[in-house]
Amino acid sequence: MLLEIGGRSLDLSQSIVMGILNVTPDSFSDGGCFDHLEAAVDQAKVMLEQGAQIIDIGGESTRPGAEAVSVEDELQRVIPVIKAIASIPNILISIDTSKPEVMRRAIAAGADMINDVSALQLPGALEAAAELGVPVCLMHMQGQPRTMQQSPQYNDVAMDVREFLQQRVDACVAAGIARKRLLLDPGFGFGKTLEHNYRLLSDLQKLQSLRLPLLIGISRKSMIGNLLNRPVEDRLAGSLSAAVIARMKGGQIFRVHDVAPTVDALKVIDMTLTQTSAE
Repeated sequence: MLLEIGGRSLDLSQSIVMGILNVTPDSFSDGGCFDHLEAAVDQAKVMLEQGAQIIDIGGESTRPGAEAVSVEDELQRVIPVIKAIASIPNILISIDTSKPEVMRRAIAAGADMINDVSALQLPGALEAAAELGVPVCLMHMQGQPRTMQQSPQYNDVAMDVREFLQQRVDACVAAGIARKRLLLDPGFGFGKTLEHNYRLLSDLQKLQSLRLPLLIGISRKSMIGNLLNRPVEDRLAGSLSAAVIARMKGGQIFRVHDVAPTVDALKVIDMTLTQTSAE
């Protein structure tokens, strides 16, 4: 399976690491760390050197309880960073947004794909994505960031997530978005209890029947911190364990804070999976 992005073809038979660059004051893990242009550019360069192939830039926190920000504020945060790093050789840039205007401005500034936690459900988002013609990641979330952790309910979490994602894929295709441009994110930590998250991880292979690339965002999340009783800055071991499990169950692109150790862990599992396939 190949992902066509930014004039390049990424081979998804090997793991792809997407480095997280939050240019926000309030993201759960690194809020305020990279909301100055120079710091953001330096961090992007570091992650590329460590093996990230895509840099995901976000200007609005989607942590539980997060407040929405205006289009203007989001643009002021992300556009200067995109313009500043777009000229870095071999960089691929993802814009983490749900807003159509931010999508358009970000792609015009040099971003190569859209990563939308709302799965193009905001008014005008489907039309914007169809117009732009870049890859789009659709994520599952029950509810909205401010309320998503208030008693989420599922019959079968993996199958419910699969059904939602299939519906969004159908909506995208109907809107004129080529199916080959779609990626899927099961939405770990978005409208799911601790048990829901681990059941979803355990049953992740059920999403493979959708036959689209799976993007996994599990790095440093509360499903790890709450299980291990670890603060955000001490969740690396749990994050790596979850990434390896997700890879074994079909995950292909991994959105992470800790690029270098994740690259190493995934190289080991990729080599192992290659040997298993060879037999």
